[in-house]
Amino acid sequence: MNICIPKERRDSEYRVGLTPVGVRLLCDAGRTCYIEHEAGLGSGFSDYDYQQAGGQIVYSGEEIYGRADLLLKVARPIQIEFDWMRQGQTIAGFLHLVAGQSGKIEALLEKRITAIGYEIIQDDEGNLPVMTPVSQAGGRMVPQVAATLTQNNFGGKGILLGGVPGVPPAEIVILGGGTAGSAAARNFLGLGATVHILDHNLERLRQLDQVFQGRVVTMVSHPFNIERVCRFADILVGAVLIPGARAPVLVTRGMVRAMRPRSVIIDLSIDQGGCIETSRPTTHSNPTYIEEGVIHYCVPNMTGVLGRTATHALNNASWPFIQMIAEIGLERALEESASLKRGLYTHQGQILQTALQDALQGRRQP
Repeated sequence: MNICIPKERRDSEYRVGLTPVGVRLLCDAGRTCYIEHEAGLGSGFSDYDYQQAGGQIVYSGEEIYGRADLLLKVARPIQIEFDWMRQGQTIAGFLHLVAGQSGKIEALLEKRITAIGYEIIQDDEGNLPVMTPVSQAGGRMVPQVAATLTQNNFGGKGILLGGVPGVPPAEIVILGGGTAGSAAARNFLGLGATVHILDHNLERLRQLDQVFQGRVVTMVSHPFNIERVCRFADILVGAVLIPGARAPVLVTRGMVRAMRPRSVIIDLSIDQGGCIETSRPTTHSNPTYIEEGVIHYCVPNMTGVLGRTATHALNNASWPFIQMIAEIGLERALEESASLKRGLYTHQGQILQTALQDALQGRRQP
């Protein structure tokens, strides 16, 4: 089996699909690993590091895709990468296909590509073992982004998240009390901000109240509650996730219009389409725009600029599945691991995710 690690080609994507340690383990087990030239630089890994681990360096994207049986990616491929793919390959990464273009999904089906989405690998308890550490990193990154965007020199209102004696702290509203939302809440609290978390799951709200010892305000995410909190939020964070499906739109344009001028929206759900009506994907090169007088930050590969930390977190979580495929082959791995099987978007020319099938059919309709 040829296992290939391409260079990531999306804007400001510094992560890489496998570390030199992972390459060494695979090569020691008799597998052949190819790494595209300078694929690991953003994460602090040189070509020499990969060669010392037993990997072989190739010098073009077309070659790395041409050699691969298994492609280990991070972000969803761009169009030219879909063109380079050949029949019957397997690709693994954060693919978020429900938010992708229908032509790319059609290409996967036509070439009978097995597409494994790290974000939908799910265990029997409903946990997302590969997505979780990346969501934790993204959630912890939110307050540092928010702190910057609220400064006057970045267009913000000029507020300090934690306030100072005699001046109240910022009002933070987080939609979604899952992994990313709770991680963001923890760091916002550490900075001294006032935090509100809204979720549809009452039991989850009870858990969060216990974990944070009553220091966060918890609310059920009814539309009237969301409308209410938007009116006073200095920073609104969308952290809603339905594995494999498009994020529901919880915040309407009217709610955004009611927010105070130069408030900040950070939509972590943008990689699944976004949970705020006014959200649209941005990049790290041009991360923000103003809509309805509100600053929007909607970067799908948000943790792509945490190359070192995010790559190690990804590899720690994805390694058991990579190792299994490498050792016993894809088909047997799918038979033995229900979690991995749940991570399939496409296989043998078929779509295996209902939400993706529904989304594709909707786009095909006139």
